[in-house]
Amino acid sequence: MRPKERVIYDEPQPCPYLPDRTARLPIRWPEQRLSRAQFEQRLAQGDRRTGSFLYRPHCPGCQACEAIRLPVNDFQPRSTQRRTLRRGDELLRMEIGEPQATLEQVALYNRHKQLRNLSQAEDVHQETLASYGAFLVDTCCDTEEFRYYHGEELVAVSVVDWGEGALSAVYTYFEPHFPGLSLGAYAILRQVKLCRERGLSWLYLGYYVANCIHMNYKGLYCPHERLIAGEWQRFTEPPPRAGLEEGPGPIGR
Repeated sequence: MRPKERVIYDEPQPCPYLPDRTARLPIRWPEQRLSRAQFEQRLAQGDRRTGSFLYRPHCPGCQACEAIRLPVNDFQPRSTQRRTLRRGDELLRMEIGEPQATLEQVALYNRHKQLRNLSQAEDVHQETLASYGAFLVDTCCDTEEFRYYHGEELVAVSVVDWGEGALSAVYTYFEPHFPGLSLGAYAILRQVKLCRERGLSWLYLGYYVANCIHMNYKGLYCPHERLIAGEWQRFTEPPPRAGLEEGPGPIGR
C-alpha cells in the first residue's frame, strides 16, 4: 500500500535553476517512513527528497528539469573520469555513517556555497546547525552520509538515500580549492563504484537542466537515462555543451 502523503506547500516561486522563470515545486510529506522499495518507486517517478519531504517539479510552461539516472553496470567512465577515481582513491579516506550536523560540516557547507557562487541572493544565506539538520539530516527514508578525509581534514561530504536497487545522490559539498582533484566528480564516481559493490542497478543524480551550468554537468556521465514527458529515455553521448565536470550545484538536485 502506498503511504499517505500530505501536500504542505504548493505555491509558485522563483526558479532556483533558471533566471526569470517561475517554478512550482509541490512539497509533500509522507505520513510514515518509506521502505526502500517505496522510496525507489518515488525515484522512478522523478521524485527527490529534501529533509523529511518529497518534491517533483510541476512548473507552468516549463519542463527543463529532467530526472537523470546512471545504469551503473553499463556506465563507461572516460579516461579523465578513470584518472579522477584512481587519484581520489589514493588521496582520500571515506567513512560511511548516519547523517549528522557538526560545526565542522556546516562550516564546510557554507564555504562551498560561498566560494562556488551557488547562492542567487546578494547576501549568501549561512546555514546554521538547525537549518543544516532540517535539510540534510532529517529524512523520510534510509539515508547515509559519506565523509571524505584527506589525512585528518574533512574535505567533502555526500548525503545519499537508499532504494531497494538504487542509490540517490541527495547533495554533495566539498572544499572548493582542494588541489589536484575534482572532488565533485570523484564523489559521483565513488558512488558508482559503491553501487556496483552492493549489487545496485541505478545511481540517481537528481535533475539535469540543460541551460544551468550547475546542473548540466551530469550529462557528462554516459550512458544515462533522463525522464522526459513521463518516459525514461537513454542517452549514450553527452548533450552539447554539457558543462564542467564538477559536483552538485545550487541545491544539489
